[in-house]
Amino acid sequence: MPPKKAQVQEKVLLGRPGNNLKSGIVGLANVGKSTLFQSITKSSLGNPANFPYATIDPEEARVIVPDERFDWLCEHYKPKSQVPANLTVYDIAGLTRGASTGAGLGNSFLSHIRAVDAIFQVVRCFDDAEIIHVEGDVDPVRDLTIISEELRIKDIEFVEKALEALSKQTRRGGQSLEMKKLKEEEATTAKVLQWLQDGKDIREGEWGPKEVEVINPLFLLTAKPVVYLVNLSEKDFIRKKNKYLPKLFEWVKEKSPTSPILPISAQFEERLTQLGDEAAAEECKKLGTASGLPKVITTMRQALNLASFFTTGADEVRQWTIRKGTKAPSAAGVIHTDFEKTFIQAIVYNYSVLKELGDEAAVKAAGKIMTKGKDYVVEDGDIMLIKAGAAKS
Repeated sequence: MPPKKAQVQEKVLLGRPGNNLKSGIVGLANVGKSTLFQSITKSSLGNPANFPYATIDPEEARVIVPDERFDWLCEHYKPKSQVPANLTVYDIAGLTRGASTGAGLGNSFLSHIRAVDAIFQVVRCFDDAEIIHVEGDVDPVRDLTIISEELRIKDIEFVEKALEALSKQTRRGGQSLEMKKLKEEEATTAKVLQWLQDGKDIREGEWGPKEVEVINPLFLLTAKPVVYLVNLSEKDFIRKKNKYLPKLFEWVKEKSPTSPILPISAQFEERLTQLGDEAAAEECKKLGTASGLPKVITTMRQALNLASFFTTGADEVRQWTIRKGTKAPSAAGVIHTDFEKTFIQAIVYNYSVLKELGDEAAVKAAGKIMTKGKDYVVEDGDIMLIKAGAAKS
């Protein structure tokens, strides 16, 4: 008898399922959030012809994800239509100390954060007498601590309410399966509350699949992935030095070790945007630096566990967004909902193989084109042709 294969427990991700995920730019007032938002959303990130700026309303915009693979495929196929991936970004009003209790725009600010799936947290590391700091002076560690505490206080409030509602139900007692499930939920919610009260963020915990199923419907602020954007003066960004950075890195390493930190200069990015693409490229070359924005967008996609697959041909090259770990039928459903229900198979090869071998004929000759069924987990960079049946009317 062959040994039984050990079942691998699938990791359930914190946060909303789905591919149309949004990120919000968050921080105290006057730290450079809006300047950065304007730069990100008006910038030509890597491929000027492909970077339209689509404002949906004053606080929301879609930015195109810079991706060399997409650029290469467009160059290779020279299609009539090119559709890159994009990321939705919100500019959220500045937070103030006491927001969790409704100070300033507190409640509206926190509800806006609840609506996004990940946070760009902007922290100010530049001195400027003309730009008043809401706390009186520049101290990034204090600023990070204020935001972190405000979000955690609000989460404690959410979890306490949820725990109270569960406790009312479990007090009825009984041995039914429903009661057993409620008691498990109550135990998880109590564990989550203790974690928050200990001063820790939910995203930093190791949560099992069943625990994640209890956490996700709570839409907790500290469960969202964070990318820290350290806003430097132009001079400090170019020379890659700043007096505040050592303590800031220390704070993030201790409090939020899974979160990436990216130095950025809103002042520099704004200037590049105003120069236009060609002059901006010349300026970067002269200064021996580059815009930090492409990395900001790609890092957020990684934080959201997003990946891409492509559909290609002479008519269209399109980059589709999926969560990592998505199976072929669900990926087909991103193209059209009917394809998920009527999925038959996918013809698949990866971009890296195509680039290495040069064209589809060479990929086929090398036996690298695969036919995959419903259990195939789509890999980042896959090029796919979906075969689906006719939809039932």
